[in-house]
Amino acid sequence: MSEKKITLIVGATTNPSRYAYSAAQLFYEKGIEFIPIGIKSGQVFGKEILDLRKKPSLNEIHTITLYIGPQNQGEWIDYLISLKPQRIIFNPGTENRDFAQKAKNEGIEVLFACNLVMLSTGQF
Repeated sequence: MSEKKITLIVGATTNPSRYAYSAAQLFYEKGIEFIPIGIKSGQVFGKEILDLRKKPSLNEIHTITLYIGPQNQGEWIDYLISLKPQRIIFNPGTENRDFAQKAKNEGIEVLFACNLVMLSTGQF
């Protein structure tokens, strides 16, 4: 049985000019399972954006990819770590050394990378 590799897009948006939207589009086009979550409501590629403020119970999250800046991450760090992902990707502009260290302390792989580049070059 193959393991599901669900990616949680934190900071999801319906705004096509945002990188989080571009990432959702690439996941969708490549058939990669993803869950959009953020404080904006709406749908991206047929998926409802979950309300981050409600800290929904989620299972089988393989990767968390961040599209919110470090100044807006604080209240979500413990919640995101509690989802027990295998890795967290800090996209450019989201780098947060404290968050990264907390994740590493929980055995979570941390990458300072760009999803769009990873997806485009087959490194995802």
